[in-house]
Amino acid sequence: MVDVPYASLDSWVAYFRQAQLPVLRHTVIELEKLRGNAEFVNGRVLSSVILQDPLMTLRVLAYIESHRRKSQNADITTIERALMMIGIEPFFREFQNLPLVEDSLKPYPKALLGLLKVMSRARHASHWARDWAINRHDLDVDEITVATLLYDVAEVLMWCFAPMLALQVRDMQAKDRTLRSITAQQIVYNITLPALQLELTQAWHLPELLTTLMDRKNAGSPRVRNVTLAVDLARHSANGWDDAALPDDYAAIEDLLHISHASLMQKLGLDTPGPATDNPPKNG
Repeated sequence: MVDVPYASLDSWVAYFRQAQLPVLRHTVIELEKLRGNAEFVNGRVLSSVILQDPLMTLRVLAYIESHRRKSQNADITTIERALMMIGIEPFFREFQNLPLVEDSLKPYPKALLGLLKVMSRARHASHWARDWAINRHDLDVDEITVATLLYDVAEVLMWCFAPMLALQVRDMQAKDRTLRSITAQQIVYNITLPALQLELTQAWHLPELLTTLMDRKNAGSPRVRNVTLAVDLARHSANGWDDAALPDDYAAIEDLLHISHASLMQKLGLDTPGPATDNPPKNG
């Protein structure tokens, strides 16, 4: 565990490059259920389990890139395609005895809770992004899903490997609601998480397309807006459905999907009578 922040971005990247990524206990349990019937398991069923866990998703993508054949020119940008390349039975051989998040964070229960909240937020965002991509008739819905799920993976990694520092960032922002995330990150980590994420995607040789989809500098692209708006909606709604930023999110989503406000509210399950906070969001 990192208790004292590294002095530079390069040092953080070097640390995470050699780190063994843990996964959720639930992921391991579900994979073990499928392992017992591996001959009957297909890529879609297996990918649905993997895509519930940003860390497992990252593990699979990093693995496929590290085992890329020289003759392989096309990037693997989805989990289902990665599984096709690996093979179902080889996958189960390669991905066993995985370290668990719950074990590594057992001494840090507050950090575990913080991590689980971020991962839940990532799942909500990926489900919304997938739903919107289908509505937009996107060229590849699965790419949108993966990019959205991994959008905040640098934050996930900090909760896993620098829990006390991550708690400091959270507490700073809780005390000062006007404090920007990147400011708090710079103070505590000596770096910003977007900068770390960009460097890690390159260090792990993740597909350039996924990196592009996660970069707000490319907001002119409807595909990128699909990703970032889902991330924003998940982040802001996590504060409660009365968050002041949500009206702007709604307007941008309605513009992206070319739908009315009433239609969006219906999609989100917020169209029933009563306070919005009484209606949990639908995942798609």
